[in-house]
Amino acid sequence: MLAEVTPAYCQGLWERVCNWGRWGPDDGRGALNLITKDKARRAAELVTEGVSLGLGNLWPVTPGPHNPWPADHRMIRAGDDCHYPGVPGLAVALDYIGVQHHGIACSHIDALCHVFVNERMYNGRAATEVRSTGAEANDIMPFASGVVTRGVLLDLCAALSVNHLDGHHRISIGDLEKAERMAAIQVEPGDVLIVHKGRERRVALEGHTDPLATGMPGLHPECAEWLHRRGVAVLGSDYMNDPQPNWDCADWPIPIHYLGICGMGMALMHNLETQALANHCAASGRYGFQITLAALKIPGATGSPLNPIALF
Repeated sequence: MLAEVTPAYCQGLWERVCNWGRWGPDDGRGALNLITKDKARRAAELVTEGVSLGLGNLWPVTPGPHNPWPADHRMIRAGDDCHYPGVPGLAVALDYIGVQHHGIACSHIDALCHVFVNERMYNGRAATEVRSTGAEANDIMPFASGVVTRGVLLDLCAALSVNHLDGHHRISIGDLEKAERMAAIQVEPGDVLIVHKGRERRVALEGHTDPLATGMPGLHPECAEWLHRRGVAVLGSDYMNDPQPNWDCADWPIPIHYLGICGMGMALMHNLETQALANHCAASGRYGFQITLAALKIPGATGSPLNPIALF
């Protein structure tokens, strides 16, 4: 049975998983430090098929209960008026994109300045170091040169023999380890872990729904200790990684964010498209692959839209 989520329970987890000071007082990379050069080299050896899969979703421009702040995509110059003013002979198409990428619609990664516990972010930096001009610490820039390592998919739908996880499912350590056994793989230090919950299949049946009404499955806080023990560098899923709604404990409304990002320095990826990845892993019998993450280079940013690439 899963433990009751209380402030005392979450505080106990915090004390066991907190990585503040582990890589020095000025560290802003967090769990990325677990990805060694040897780990990256060995991940390249997993590319044998020449197959690549993009895990980002379509740019979310359609508003709905899941997307109250839709992304912006508009044409500045199109084919019906393609001649650029003041430059004879120059005919082009131009467009503009913009997004508030945090939330439950856009595929994105959270930087380590994204959340605070007791007005502190990762490594004890003050929340006030995130200013109106951007973050002065723990921004997205540790991802600027890209991240390359082993990716591991844990397919919870296959492991639990369901089409998709119920909106109110709280994923346990037992669920994760059952998916490991099914995949014949073990999560290791420096891995990027992706948890497949079946969001695309659920949307195909129900459409995009209000998560506060129908729920979104996520990890129970007990999983934080498992993630810390296994040395996960980055965690991602096809939903948010915390369940929604999550009113189990008012003082810890998003415990996986708080324990993972703020405590462990483990960046989180949300709203990935993982069905094609799950299909390929099942067909090939391979749940480990090379993965590359390339965030936008935006100094001071609290995160970035993202299209991770899995290579087999």
